[in-house]
Amino acid sequence: MTDQPVWQPTASRDVLKSRAQLLAYVRGFFAQRQVLEVETPVLGRHGVTDVNLDGIPASVNAPGITSGWLQTSPEYHMKRLLAAGSGSIFQVARVFRNGERGRRHNPEFSMLEWYREGFDDRQLMAEVADLVCGWLGCKRPLVLAYRDAVQAYAGFDPMKVSDRDLARYCEQWLEPEQLAGMGRDACLDLVMSFVVEPKLGVDAPVFLTRYPASQAALARVSDDDGFAVAHRFELYINGLELCNGYWELTDPQEQRQRFEADNRQRRAAGKPEMAVDQAFLDALDAGLPESSGVALGLDRLLMLKVGAASIEEVLAFPVERA
Repeated sequence: MTDQPVWQPTASRDVLKSRAQLLAYVRGFFAQRQVLEVETPVLGRHGVTDVNLDGIPASVNAPGITSGWLQTSPEYHMKRLLAAGSGSIFQVARVFRNGERGRRHNPEFSMLEWYREGFDDRQLMAEVADLVCGWLGCKRPLVLAYRDAVQAYAGFDPMKVSDRDLARYCEQWLEPEQLAGMGRDACLDLVMSFVVEPKLGVDAPVFLTRYPASQAALARVSDDDGFAVAHRFELYINGLELCNGYWELTDPQEQRQRFEADNRQRRAAGKPEMAVDQAFLDALDAGLPESSGVALGLDRLLMLKVGAASIEEVLAFPVERA
């Protein structure tokens, strides 16, 4: 960050103008496809169980309500709208994630999230490519399976590697006692962050697909050579993850079991358990239509457009100046 006075923005006027152009482009993109823009709560009654996400709690003074959470994503509320018959929808949302600050992270950031009724993950990937490549003017993304990417860049099969060998591999970043409390997925996340992700999308944008089922709590699962894989995708450009998408899970019983598994992982990691959002499960009970959804980081997309090295270059006021 520059040595400007704290009151001044960290983004230039040209970048602020580019952000405005991006928002206009997004709204025009979905207007052409007759996708409805919606707004859902920034302050919700529940947080999320995902062990990799930490929400920001809030104190609330309202009849019968004393606490809430700044939302890490508008996902649950948007799916309630889908279950109520909204049809395909999108939202430009402000979202919040505790403990996330760095060159590519700010605790508050802009997310574009949309859901396409009747789409599977492949159809949604094509639409993501239309939106991103239309804005950046880049080549259409290639498609690479998670398993193939780890084998190519880390040198082992993530589906077959033993927990012990995986932990040994991760000792290049963490001490054995630090790894002792980490599960398999956490170790694989380390490998992705340090070895695989920096190499993704360098020559051309790439969709990473077919993640291990344990790494996609809200996605459908299918079989791949005897291993359970999720209908999940992420888009990478120049090593930067832009979005995370799913062919959505619609089974409320399966979803409840996954929430319970999340809370078991939270306990093991020394994190507080999170109350399950019953309204969301009730929406699944009522019937979530066949759909696919994706969340895309607008700040990161803008970073690529203007050639920014740090997220603070595209934010008017990052957390230190907020």
